[in-house]
Amino acid sequence: MSTFPNSPRLLKGGIVLLDPQTGQVKKSISLQYNPDSLSRTLQVQGVGGESGDRMEALRLKGPPLETIKLEAEIDATDHLEFPDKNGNTRDYGIHPQLAALEVLVYPTSAQLTATNALAQMGMLEIAAAESPLALFMWSRSRVMPVRLTEFSITEEAFDTSLNPTRAKVSLGMRVLSVSDVGSDHKGSHLFMSYLQQKEQLVTKAAGGRLGDFGATAIV
Repeated sequence: MSTFPNSPRLLKGGIVLLDPQTGQVKKSISLQYNPDSLSRTLQVQGVGGESGDRMEALRLKGPPLETIKLEAEIDATDHLEFPDKNGNTRDYGIHPQLAALEVLVYPTSAQLTATNALAQMGMLEIAAAESPLALFMWSRSRVMPVRLTEFSITEEAFDTSLNPTRAKVSLGMRVLSVSDVGSDHKGSHLFMSYLQQKEQLVTKAAGGRLGDFGATAIV
């Protein structure tokens, strides 16, 4: 059944993985259904904290620590109604969709094997392999580099082979700012674009007047 021709295109939120050196897209993971809600927390980074020097009260030492939490649903029903050519949903349920998200918090098996090989050779200090740079995309105005900090899965239904067919995934992310990565890092440039987009949106907000607050002047 075709959609109504005048219906607006529904954009999906999700995560895009980039090569941190070249910026090349390695993988895109779109959420099957957009969450009904999304919570964001911004922890202000003031100079000296709450009990700091009074002369520094209006200074900021860096961008706020921004964290994002959401709960996404994954359901095999749509895929079973319109099966893919490979029969993946029939054979694996939603395992592939869950795995695509889960591997975001794992080093690859190749990296673990290489690390173990170096350890066997007597290498005592082994630098952790750099993972792909994750971008959380939530509309054109919110494209931000993130690191996953929380991840939980509640599997709610299974097929006869015990493959999960419905699940809720809770994701917690921290936005990576210029304070977290080097100034030349791809993530730093993407954060600056995110911040500049915020600054552009401010110019589109309706301004208030002193009269709105019952005041005529600030003494």
